[in-house]
Amino acid sequence: MAALAYTRGRREINQYFSVSSAKGLALAAVLLLAAGHAALRHYPGHDSCEHLLSSGRFLGEKVWQPHSCMMHKYKVSEAKNCLIDKHIAFIGDSRIRQLFYSFVKIINPQFKEEGNKHENIPFEDRISSVKVDFLWHPEVNASMKQCVRLWTEEPVGKPHVIVAGAATWSIKSHNGSEEALAQYKTNITSLAPLLEKLAKTSDVYWVLQDPVYEDLLSENRRMITNEKINAYNEAAISVLNGSSKNAKSRVKVFRVSQLIAQETIMESVDGLHLPESSRETSAMILMNVCCNKVVRPIDGSCCQPRPTLTQKLAAGFFGLSIAGCLVLHLVHRHSHRRSRLCTDVEAGEEKKAAPAPPACPSEVVLQSCCKLGLIMAYFYLCDRADLFMKENKFYTHSSFFTPIIYILVLGVFYNENTKETKMLNREQTEEWKGWMQLVILIYHISGASTFLPVYMHIRVLVAAYLFQTGYGHFSYFWIKGDFGIHRVCQVLFRLNFLVVVLCIVMDRPYQFYYFVPLVTVWFLVIYVTLALWPQITQKKANGSCFWHLGALMKLAFLLVCVCFLAYSQGAFEKIFSLWPLSKCFELNGNVYEWWFRWKLDRYVVFHGMLFAFVYLALQKRQVLSEGKGEPLLPSRMSNVLLFVSVVSFLTYSIWASSCKTKAECNELHPAVSVVQILAFILIRNIPGYVRSVYSSFFAWFGKISLELFICQYHIWLAADTRGILVLIPGNPMLNITVSTFIFVCVAHEISRITNDLAQILIPKESAALWKRLACIAGFFSALLLLSSIQGERRQ
Repeated sequence: MAALAYTRGRREINQYFSVSSAKGLALAAVLLLAAGHAALRHYPGHDSCEHLLSSGRFLGEKVWQPHSCMMHKYKVSEAKNCLIDKHIAFIGDSRIRQLFYSFVKIINPQFKEEGNKHENIPFEDRISSVKVDFLWHPEVNASMKQCVRLWTEEPVGKPHVIVAGAATWSIKSHNGSEEALAQYKTNITSLAPLLEKLAKTSDVYWVLQDPVYEDLLSENRRMITNEKINAYNEAAISVLNGSSKNAKSRVKVFRVSQLIAQETIMESVDGLHLPESSRETSAMILMNVCCNKVVRPIDGSCCQPRPTLTQKLAAGFFGLSIAGCLVLHLVHRHSHRRSRLCTDVEAGEEKKAAPAPPACPSEVVLQSCCKLGLIMAYFYLCDRADLFMKENKFYTHSSFFTPIIYILVLGVFYNENTKETKMLNREQTEEWKGWMQLVILIYHISGASTFLPVYMHIRVLVAAYLFQTGYGHFSYFWIKGDFGIHRVCQVLFRLNFLVVVLCIVMDRPYQFYYFVPLVTVWFLVIYVTLALWPQITQKKANGSCFWHLGALMKLAFLLVCVCFLAYSQGAFEKIFSLWPLSKCFELNGNVYEWWFRWKLDRYVVFHGMLFAFVYLALQKRQVLSEGKGEPLLPSRMSNVLLFVSVVSFLTYSIWASSCKTKAECNELHPAVSVVQILAFILIRNIPGYVRSVYSSFFAWFGKISLELFICQYHIWLAADTRGILVLIPGNPMLNITVSTFIFVCVAHEISRITNDLAQILIPKESAALWKRLACIAGFFSALLLLSSIQGERRQ
């Protein structure tokens, strides 16, 4: 009865909630969320600098979260590279001097706060030609006005960035009188046109006055109240916002320091000046405003640059595809109306319309491009536009392990019998990919990389994917003997199609999606190893044991090559620094990231190939029992191997938990990761009853595991995996539920689009295939040319 109820319940779920209905619901959710966010925020259609300068909140101690975007923490080298040959001027009172010191310390952490406080303070880094000056002008008066006028009249010494602000000195000097406020407004009114003129060619920021902690103020500062400060800020805002009558003011108001001060002013020493942590936050915000468009940091989504040329061309292409698809739909709808059921007047019977002919390849391509265009628009809105919010990750054990328990329960609920009971059959490998991918997704969104034991186990899951790459492709070539160009192109297309599109739309290098280059290169290595003379297949090896020896020699040669490259970093980098390989494998100007990723799992593909070779040889000689319910080996041997596998599995977990640093763990990982992989395979396959069932829930996700891994970068996580996408602010559980639902639907649709296009764009006919390859080569040549042009413009 329980089994019957379980089957009936699952059928009812599948009956009322299909994949198509889920995708329709996801599309409706995206449209509603996009419209809602745009309406609430008065979405301006460009970068998020205004939000960075005006709003935000603290997520934790010293962690500032700007509204709708993420802030990058600049290193010394990054700051110097951004500000090379730049001149920045801070002009104002003691609070502006504090901001100046914090800003300079990003460039040079050893810079000391010393010297006369009421004088100008210069700073210069001669290596990078960065010049930062503080000019002591504590009041908005004729002196400050004269300084600004000189910059407008003498463009040679004009700073590239000007940060100004003052008010507390005026309040103190005039004992908070109303006359002083009126004079302040008069002075800033005469200063505003000069700042506006200066802002035509320089970036000008006016820093509003931060609140004070009145209980800590000394007697000679008691007149500086928050009420007075608010009055002076309101005067500055009204004047600066109205300084440009016909257009929006070019002078940017730096409001965010007020919000930071409201949370931290209680930690002030004197009640007037902010604590160092608050100053550092304000300085880092200013650095993000100045440098994000130049450095383009991955985790700095604030102030992102406008779309590049390739992104605009991609938008145009997808826009035309959508328009063409709509026209095609209208034509089909019109023809359907004409051919629908009609009444035969003479016979008095209904004639059924002829069945619709199958869609021609051009229609399939057009429809696929239309769908892909809509999906890419969602990608862009999520991770490049300032429509949806992005927040930082915070790891807790519950945020990682609780979802793991949930998916484990679901995986057990959806279980079925396998169609075949061979070891590592199709359903089982898809199940394996599925649960691994779900665990990796939870690992990424929870920020669990900070917890070393979890990090090491996730490294094993990534290695297991590569193990399957070696196992699966070796098995195919060994059994089928198909070394044709069609097979190679099909695999390369399915692996790389989505990534190539994202490289264009999201303006990211190919190596950024590191796993795809990794499996692509290893597939080509496997192909070359087996396709080169002599081509050894199972059919040929069955005739003579000599060919088995030849296959082992090929594998041994591959291992030697891997070891050579692993211990010859210079040779590895020289190979992949050659043009055009460098365009594919460089990240941040070098191939070190590619070297690190390749070296981390350098042996596991070889292990997968060797395992496939041994398994297929044993299977051919009928050493293994792979019948339904039968143990894989004789009972005693099965029990021994099962015990050894469990012990090995647990031993690896204990070692991973006791590892002290990532560097130490990563050094041993390439050699020991295969232990837990083989242990899992044996535990999963030795008992016949375990080998005969699989989780259809995990297998469903396994079929789209590659798309899930790639799509998470932009539409589930945020800022290219550094943060979390927030579709529904204020409700984390509802937000993660909705964003996950949309994310999975999008990944599934992209998988279908990729399969449809692969069938059409990679034909089996040799002549047609070579023509398509010539077109693809021309496309990539044009892409490389555009990439070079964009690189020169950025420099």
